[in-house]
Amino acid sequence: MINKNFQKISVFVFAGAVVLFFLFAFVIPPAFANLAVDENESENIVDSTIPDTTTSPITHLKTPKAVKSIYMTQCIAGNKRLRARLVKLAQDTEINAIVINIKDETGKVDHKTDNPLFAKAYATARCRASDMKDFVAFLHRNDIYAIARIAVFQDPDLVKKHPEWAVKRASDGAVWRDRKGITWLEVKATPVWDYVAALAEEAEKIGFDEINFDYVRFPSDGNMSDIAYTYFDSSEETKADAVKDFFRGIHERTKDLGIPISVDLFGMASTNYDDLGIGQILENALPYFDFVTLMVYPSHYPPGYHGYKQPAIVPYKIVKYNMDMAVSRAIAADSDPAKIRPWIQDFNLGAIYDALMIRAQIQATYDAGLNSWMSWDPRNIYTTGAYLPD
Repeated sequence: MINKNFQKISVFVFAGAVVLFFLFAFVIPPAFANLAVDENESENIVDSTIPDTTTSPITHLKTPKAVKSIYMTQCIAGNKRLRARLVKLAQDTEINAIVINIKDETGKVDHKTDNPLFAKAYATARCRASDMKDFVAFLHRNDIYAIARIAVFQDPDLVKKHPEWAVKRASDGAVWRDRKGITWLEVKATPVWDYVAALAEEAEKIGFDEINFDYVRFPSDGNMSDIAYTYFDSSEETKADAVKDFFRGIHERTKDLGIPISVDLFGMASTNYDDLGIGQILENALPYFDFVTLMVYPSHYPPGYHGYKQPAIVPYKIVKYNMDMAVSRAIAADSDPAKIRPWIQDFNLGAIYDALMIRAQIQATYDAGLNSWMSWDPRNIYTTGAYLPD
């Protein structure tokens, strides 16, 4: 039985954890990622990431039985020397998949498409991967599964183009901003659904093997008392209903792409039966996606969670408990528990995450009866020793 005290974790504590993570994860300048590569070493491996053709035929890899993935930012994907390090990690270890940002939390698109919808988002992007099609083809030649990550409702760029789709202030009708000054799109704004579905189609066309949707939620921090919606009516439906509508809508828009579709949820969606104040309920996602990835970073759980004073220092226990809960809930919902994947932590927050701490999370995943996991480091400086040799 889940401890009922933790079903009622306050929105304040939850929002604080969200703010702490994203300050750590995204405020760091992309230039800091240069620390990930030794310049002399990179000169020796850079050529290996340059595809030998610009007319690569479009193919897709079958989803590995056990997906073992790392995450790559737009800035890393657009820099041949920096991305070489991550490709080499996949070549030398058990890593067999890479999640690549194609539209990140800024709303910018990192590769050129044939669809004019995304022309400006690409032209004004700070980091671009002009050879993305060939890079994906190169990953395929190395048996590396390519996942395209699309941030959905946090998109300041699209808010500027279409403020009518944005979350507003109740006080004056202006565009609402969260505590970090970031603007958000409305979950029920169906033109946004069309926009991200069109981008998913473009990603499939250049060879991505899976589409991963993130930021599928209502905003959670900021002046929530001064927030207003145009498309969402709280008197007619709940936030969970609205997010479920998106799940259903994006499924209908992408089901014919012929590749798996996945969605990211907060880690507490595995243990909480409420919607966390943001509209996310695990059972609502399971019918509409091939995979549901839970962000169970131990550092993101509040002190006292499940009886642990410092959740970050007990990674095995936190991941095991959450994955056990997610598996049992998937089974109870008549869904395949193999749909469940965790995002695990390979960054220092709340504790020093060395190879043993990372392996503990992976082992917890296996001990919960699952075999796939996705490793996150916002700086893309992965702990090489944490991943088994190929």
